[in-house]
Amino acid sequence: MNSFRFADPQLLWLFLLLPLLSLLRSRKGTAPALIFSSITAVKVIAEGRMARPGRIAAWLRLAVLSLIIIGMARPQWGRTRTEVEASGIDILLAVDISGSMQAMDFTLKGKTANRLDVVKSVVADFIRQRPNDRIGLVAFAGRPYMVCPLTLDHDWLRQRLDSLHMGMIEDGTAIGSAIAAGVNRLRDQQAKSRILILLTDGVNNSGKAAPLTAAEAAAVMKIKVYTIGVGKRGMAPMPVVDQFGRRRIIQAEVDIDEDTLSKVAAQTGAKYFRATDTHSLEKIYSDINVMEKTIRKIRNFSRYRELFALPVLLALLLLAVELFLSQKRLP
Repeated sequence: MNSFRFADPQLLWLFLLLPLLSLLRSRKGTAPALIFSSITAVKVIAEGRMARPGRIAAWLRLAVLSLIIIGMARPQWGRTRTEVEASGIDILLAVDISGSMQAMDFTLKGKTANRLDVVKSVVADFIRQRPNDRIGLVAFAGRPYMVCPLTLDHDWLRQRLDSLHMGMIEDGTAIGSAIAAGVNRLRDQQAKSRILILLTDGVNNSGKAAPLTAAEAAAVMKIKVYTIGVGKRGMAPMPVVDQFGRRRIIQAEVDIDEDTLSKVAAQTGAKYFRATDTHSLEKIYSDINVMEKTIRKIRNFSRYRELFALPVLLALLLLAVELFLSQKRLP
């Protein structure tokens, strides 16, 4: 990328002295050479002599000083380039969007919110903290659905994340199928580390693959599967629409198969986490972010050409013009 810069920009503060020098020079006067009984005639002569040559010379001196300051600050024009190597980690996020994710036992920005809205907010922050990772997104309910393939275009990924909503897939909780779909997407990637982060609030009751069988395949492929159980166990507030179309909140029973989720994570060399509120969910993604870090290599290239000679030469030219005008005599 082409860019302009000053090598010593602090010298540009000298511009603040120019108004002061101009003010001091305007106040400075010379002793009178002649004494007149009346200033009428002198006034006419003075008006002529203070015309253009003197005024132009004063402005030229300011321009010369300005150009010298610019030259001292060393203006440069060149090209810079920064190369950041990808982290070598591929991450696939699997998010449960089944009907139970409507349970309103979380808070978001101080207000009661359903589980999915909180998950989307927390996951979006997680994505922002991993700018150099390829990240993809799988949503699942009764079956898995590839929302976004592995990509470095995280703006697009966050847009796809924001589009998730309950009802876009037939209801159910296909945990095993979601893991299998994630493994299928990650198995052919050449990244140094491949991880699947699966979040659910239920029990596997749909799909064609058993969770532990899918986890076994992930372990063979050396893919880590972090699992997150979200929400409270037992009764949770759930919005429903009655036969008259009115929306109301009822207490519904929810459950999480923590035993299976723990076994899936352990089998693949990862960890199981439990999130019962927004803060604990944020901490979980923060912990995973720390655990799955790698050193990023950053290389900077720059080549600049010095331009200080241009303002200095122009200053010398203007100085010559100023000297010429200062020697000019009016008839």
